[in-house]
Amino acid sequence: MSTFLAALGLSFAVIFVAELGDKSQLMAMTFATRFRLVPTLIGITAATALVHLVSVGIGYGLGAALPTDWISLVAGVAFLAFGAWTLRGDKLTDDEKSKAERSSGSAIFAVGGAFFLAELGDKTMLATITLATQHGWFAVWVGSTVGMVAADALAILVGRLLGRHLPEHIIKWGAAALFAIFGIWLIVEGVIGLS
Repeated sequence: MSTFLAALGLSFAVIFVAELGDKSQLMAMTFATRFRLVPTLIGITAATALVHLVSVGIGYGLGAALPTDWISLVAGVAFLAFGAWTLRGDKLTDDEKSKAERSSGSAIFAVGGAFFLAELGDKTMLATITLATQHGWFAVWVGSTVGMVAADALAILVGRLLGRHLPEHIIKWGAAALFAIFGIWLIVEGVIGLS
């Protein structure tokens, strides 16, 4: 049970941090200006659960096929890359913003469909795959899904309260630093294991 909780907590923390300043948060805020909060969060949750289920399936398969110490090294390098990606930042393209603003039909399907497509190949999907190579798939799936939904819900609430006065550069640098810490930790763990 303690292994499950550790994987759950780690997955939650990593994905929560990965989602900070991500384009998905920007989409969540945009959808929240058009739709009510609950249908928006249901759509986000459904899409996230599906994408992360695919991610943990891929990660679990890779983890079973590859040696653990090498996975730690690769995961560490990947986390350093996620940190750099976070510093680069994400912006909604005009097309993505336009789709979010003019979505018609059910809010749940509009939000869910947009989020599903936006998350394919995104850093949170790649981070979930990376985590699932080393930890139990179910704990990673639950932790990563809840972490992403929590980050997006926070963005919606803070966005509604503060408007556009979010300290984006502080969020970016803080998230990048946490990725760097996780990356270095995994690299050290991998090097020690190979020694």
